Amino acid sequence: MRLEEFNALPEEAAQALVRTCADVPWWAQEVVAARPYGSVEDLRAHAREQAAAWGGTDVAQALADHPRIGERHPGAGASAALSTREQAGVDPADADVATRLAAGNRAYEEKFGRVFLVRAAGRSSDEILALLEQRLTHDPRTEVEVTAQQLREIAELRLAGLVT
Repeated sequence: MRLEEFNALPEEAAQALVRTCADVPWWAQEVVAARPYGSVEDLRAHAREQAAAWGGTDVAQALADHPRIGERHPGAGASAALSTREQAGVDPADADVATRLAAGNRAYEEKFGRVFLVRAAGRSSDEILALLEQRLTHDPRTEVEVTAQQLREIAELRLAGLVT
């Protein structure tokens, strides 16, 4: 969608679009409320600035719309399509990768009580596995900050892909 189209969308439709980037309602409201944007970079900068304030509750809410790494999103909407495209570097047919991801996901969920999230776009299975193993060494406070940063990266990439 072109920036001009985004600027002209009805508020509810614009918020729904932004929430496919990260399901943080107040963030989507803030991003939409600042329209019209003069450039895509202005949009991205404002979205990035607002996302810097995401806390633990925002992270938890946004994570509810993300599948485990190596699994497919159960939905059929825009967020599901974006997730599938982002995880394209994870080969579900590679039994070793699938086994290691499943074990790592279980260990992560046992330790942190939430799904492991990483910006998968542009990363190979090996890179994702290395990050998963490294992040298992974090304490809970560090990990929530890292997870929030990964969500910010995902949201910005998604927004850049949706509005040109």
